[in-house]
Amino acid sequence: MAPGSVVVTMENPINFSVVQVEGLDPGSVLEKGRAKNQKQFRWFLFLRAQRAVAFLSWSFFGLAKLLATAQKRLLSFNTSQKPHRMGKLLLVLRAFLLVSVMALVFEIYAHKNELHLIQPWEVQNMAQQAYMLWLSFRITYVSPLVMSLSRFCIVLFLIQSLDRFVLCFGCFWIKFKKLKPRLQDEVNGKAATSYFPMVLVQIPMCNEREVYEQSISAVCQLDWPKDKLLIQVLDDSDIKSLQLLIKNEVSIWKQKGINIVYRHRFFRTGYKAGNLASAMSCDYIKGYEFVAIFDADFQPNPDFLKLTVPHFKDNPELGLVQARWSFVNKDENLLTRLQHINLAFHFEVEQQVNGMYLNFFGFNGTAGVWRISALEDSGGWLERTTVEDMDIAVRAHLNGWKFIFLNDVKVLCELPESYETYKKQQYRWHSGPMQLFKLCLPTIITSKISSWKKFNLIFLFFLLRKLILPFYSFTLFCIILPLTMFVPEAELPIWVICYIPVTMSILNILPSPKSFPFIIPYLLFENTMSVTKFNAMISGLFQLSSSYEWVVTKKTGRASDSDLVGMKAKALEQDQILLKQASEADLEALDSEDKEMEISEKKKRRNRIYRKELVLACLLLTAAARSLLSAQGVHFYFLLFQGLSFLVVGLDLIGEQTN
Repeated sequence: MAPGSVVVTMENPINFSVVQVEGLDPGSVLEKGRAKNQKQFRWFLFLRAQRAVAFLSWSFFGLAKLLATAQKRLLSFNTSQKPHRMGKLLLVLRAFLLVSVMALVFEIYAHKNELHLIQPWEVQNMAQQAYMLWLSFRITYVSPLVMSLSRFCIVLFLIQSLDRFVLCFGCFWIKFKKLKPRLQDEVNGKAATSYFPMVLVQIPMCNEREVYEQSISAVCQLDWPKDKLLIQVLDDSDIKSLQLLIKNEVSIWKQKGINIVYRHRFFRTGYKAGNLASAMSCDYIKGYEFVAIFDADFQPNPDFLKLTVPHFKDNPELGLVQARWSFVNKDENLLTRLQHINLAFHFEVEQQVNGMYLNFFGFNGTAGVWRISALEDSGGWLERTTVEDMDIAVRAHLNGWKFIFLNDVKVLCELPESYETYKKQQYRWHSGPMQLFKLCLPTIITSKISSWKKFNLIFLFFLLRKLILPFYSFTLFCIILPLTMFVPEAELPIWVICYIPVTMSILNILPSPKSFPFIIPYLLFENTMSVTKFNAMISGLFQLSSSYEWVVTKKTGRASDSDLVGMKAKALEQDQILLKQASEADLEALDSEDKEMEISEKKKRRNRIYRKELVLACLLLTAAARSLLSAQGVHFYFLLFQGLSFLVVGLDLIGEQTN
C-alpha cells in the first residue's frame, strides 16, 4: 500500500475511522505533468518556428519579386517614356546628389586614415591639409548658413504643428459637445415643415467612360419632386462613341419621367469652370434657386437633397452646404489607404472645424449645394485658375456668404488607384491655390470683411496650409536633414525628426482609427509627396506654364458591390446601342476611334519612372551612409527608411501595377 493515500469512512458525525488504502505516488504524478508540459512546450516552439519560416519565406519571395519588378522597370525606362526637358528642380537635386557622393567618398577616406583625429599643428601632407581646409570652410561658412535655414524651417514646422493641434482640439470639442449644424426650424423651436424649392443638379464630365452611368443613375434616383428638379449632364467628351452612350443613358432616364437634359460644348474652353459657366447661362434654368454639383464618379444617396437643401430655409446668408466624401475603394491598395487617411482628416477636422467656427472653408468642387444667387453675386465660375472651386468659395466669403459643412452626409466616390494619377491630381491641387492667392490678395486686403477674417484667409488658409506646409516639409526633411549629415555642427535635434512628426501623424490618423497600422508608411509617404507639392507650389506661385495644366483624374468605375458578369453584360449592351444608333459610315469611324483609343490607353497605362524621387532616394541613402560614420542612430534609420520610401515611389511600386 502506497504511503500517504488514505480514505475517510464516516458512520455518523461523531464516530469515524481512518483506513489506509492504495493510491498514486505523488512523484509519478509530478513526472507525468512535467513530461506533458515539455511536450506542449515543444509543440509551441515548433509552431513558432513554422510561423517564422513562413514569414521569412514570404518576405524573401516578396523582396525577390519586388527587386525583379524594379529591375524590369529600370530596364524598360529608356523605351517606355518619352524624353522630356529636365526641370530646374531636378537639375538642382542632381547637383546636390553629386556633391553629396563626393563628400561621402572624401569623408570615408578621412575616417579610414583617421584625418579627423589630427590637430592643425600635426598636418604633414596634402590630404591632411585639404581636410583641415574643408573643416575650416564648413565651420566658418557652411554651418552658420545651414543652422539659420534649419531654425527658420523648424519655426515654420512648429507653427504648422500648433495649427494642426488647434484644429484637432476644435474637432474634439465638437465631438464632446455634440455640435452640428441645425435647421432654422429647430433653432426657432418650430416643427419641421416640408421645403421643396427648385433645384438644379449638374454632372460635369469629360471622357469618363467608366463612371458616367453610375453617376447619372444615382442622381436620377434623388428623392425630390420631379417638377422641381432638373438634371444637367454636362458632357465635354471628345470621343464620339462615348457621347452616343451618354446621350442614350440620358434618353433612358428621360423616358422614365426624369427631367434630365444632355448638353455638349463644341468649344471646350476653361475646363470644368468653363463647362459649369456655360451651363449656368442657359435660359431654361431661370427660376431655379439652388444648384447641386456632382463629379462623374460621385454617387449621392436618394436622400441627399432632403438632408442638405432644408438648411437654406430661413437662412438668407447661407451660400453653400458641403457634404463629406466616402470612398468605395479606400482598401484597394496601400496608396488608397494612405489617401484615405489624408482625406478623412481633411473632412473630419479641417472642413468641420472651419465650417462650425468660421462659416468658411474651401469648396471641394463636388457633393455640395450652392445658392444660385450666391454664385451670381460672387461673379460666377471663372476660368483663371485650375482650382475654380476654391476661387468661387473665396469670392463668396469676401461677399459675406456663409458656408455649412455636414459631416454626417456622405457621398460615395473613388480614390485614384495609380501613383501617376494621384501625382497629377496633387500637382493641380497645390499649384492652383498659389495662382489664386496672387490674384486674390489685393481684393482680400481691400475687402470689407473683418481683420480676423482677413488674417485667417491670408495667413492660415493660404500661407500656412498651402505655401508653408509644402515648403518646410520638403526643405527640412529632404534637403536640410541630409545636408546636416555632412555638416555635424548643424545637426537637427531628435524631437524635430522623430517626436513631433510622429505626434502629428497620430493626430492625422485619429479620424480613421482603423488605419493606425499604416502610421509609419503614412509619415514616410507624406514626406515623399512633399517634392511634388513643393514643385507644384513653386510653379503656381511664379505662374509657370505647367501650373495651368488640367488633367482629368482617371477613374476605374468601381461599384460598391463588384459584379464582373453584370459589367460585361452592360458592355455588350452598350455595343448593341452603338450598332443601332450609328450608320455604316459612322460605325467605321467609331471602330477606328475605339482602336486608337485602346492603343492610346495601353500606352498610357504603364508604370513609370519618376526621376526626382529616385534622385532624392539616392541623396537620402547617401546621407544615411554618412550618418554611420558619426554613429547617429535615429538619424540613420530615418534617412534609410525615407530613402527607401522615395525609391519605392520613384520606381512606381506603390499603387496600381500594370503589365
